[in-house]
Amino acid sequence: MNFTSALTIAAALLAPACAQAASLTVVNVAAPAVNCVFDSSCTVVVNDSTGDLKYSPLGKDAFLQSRTYVGKAGTPAAGRTAYVYRVALDQGSKDSDCLVGMVLDFGPVVALTYPQNQLAHVYVVTQGGVGSVGIKSADHDGNSITFSFDKPLCAGDTTYFFGLAAAGAPQNSTATLFGYGAPPFVQTAARVPTHAAALAPPQGLRVQP
Repeated sequence: MNFTSALTIAAALLAPACAQAASLTVVNVAAPAVNCVFDSSCTVVVNDSTGDLKYSPLGKDAFLQSRTYVGKAGTPAAGRTAYVYRVALDQGSKDSDCLVGMVLDFGPVVALTYPQNQLAHVYVVTQGGVGSVGIKSADHDGNSITFSFDKPLCAGDTTYFFGLAAAGAPQNSTATLFGYGAPPFVQTAARVPTHAAALAPPQGLRVQP
């Protein structure tokens, strides 16, 4: 299975049945400058948690990191919370297959102006932090967001930190990582904003003869 095929299969299986997909704007930023959007001191106090992947082929030391911090008063992100993620395979199984993306049940996203005067929904910290794999695209479909990596994430690698802002307070959820191999989908713990559940598609519909 190639990179494009994996993305196509993931989109077909994970997209809600009756939602209108929208492409989110993704920008690359540097740290610590991006912190200034959330705190005028350009230093943020973070809350970290990890979803382990020890029962998956990715290995017991592979993980998904969820990071949150609150926008302070007087900043562009005042009253919002940053939700930042990193998928780390650098300490996982050396024989694992590669990942090509992640899906979150995230809910509404708040667009903010990030460094270099970039209005965007998703920011990727490609300078001043760890990582080597970025975000190629992010598609919002109902409450779900599908993040596609800009190259396969393989054993020994980690993504850059990538984040979004939202109004809701953090809650526990499940992330779906997808890629090659069997099975092609792996789930683990993540934190996302509190948000209303998406409307379910109508049930019991049939075509009249």
